[in-house]
Amino acid sequence: MNRLQGQIAWISGGTSGIGEAVARLFAREGASVAVAGRNKSSGQKITSDIVRQGGRAIFSECDVSSAESNRNSIEETVKAFGGLHIISNNAGMVTVKMLHDTTDEEWDFLMAVNVKSIFYSLKFGLPHLKKNQRSYIVNNGSISSFVGQAGTPVYTASKGAVLQLTKSIALDYASAGVRCNCVCPGITDTPMLREHLNKTPDPGETLRQRLRRVPMGIQLTPADVAKSVLYFSCEDSAGVTGTSLIIDAGYLAAAEWDTEQFQRMKELL
Repeated sequence: MNRLQGQIAWISGGTSGIGEAVARLFAREGASVAVAGRNKSSGQKITSDIVRQGGRAIFSECDVSSAESNRNSIEETVKAFGGLHIISNNAGMVTVKMLHDTTDEEWDFLMAVNVKSIFYSLKFGLPHLKKNQRSYIVNNGSISSFVGQAGTPVYTASKGAVLQLTKSIALDYASAGVRCNCVCPGITDTPMLREHLNKTPDPGETLRQRLRRVPMGIQLTPADVAKSVLYFSCEDSAGVTGTSLIIDAGYLAAAEWDTEQFQRMKELL
């Protein structure tokens, strides 16, 4: 506990899913947190919960696809708490659509939310991060940063970009005391996953089929992923930068799915 005592964190996508779990965990670990997102009612509820439990938090309304909104949100955070030590980029969206059916506007908006938002958070957060001896940027990638996924080409492209952008940030800003890493979750129970599943004829069966390919046979929770974000946001990960941590219950390790192990798992599922 208290691994983030005295730290100030700006958390995009903080109003639901992994971002919400990060905000709640960081607050329990002693950080002052800015919950940044578009859902005002959810953001205010999360911050009220944190404050009621003795933490420090504000809700900062933010459209991460907008440069001005990112700048204003980060400045609001600095004004409220007196600085900035951690940027946790969790905002993301998925479009379930074949590439040839995707419009220019759909491509641009998804890339703005999933990738350009990281550019904005670095651009406007760096002047404040540089004031610290150590600062941290943690980006939210995906197992789709490494492998393809049917029916979501723009999302997959964006998550590949997140992984490479993480490496570039780590390289270019190491001398400023900034470490930048990337968490890459697998099947995680988030609103975005449910949106994706709901585009299929039988969402429950689609999920069951996917979990049959996971060695541990489980769906992760946002809290599971938040623990890895915490690791990258403190000196537990001292010396680690420009890398990724896959949290997927073994999904990417499974090159073969018809082994005896998987047959037993199918019976359980």
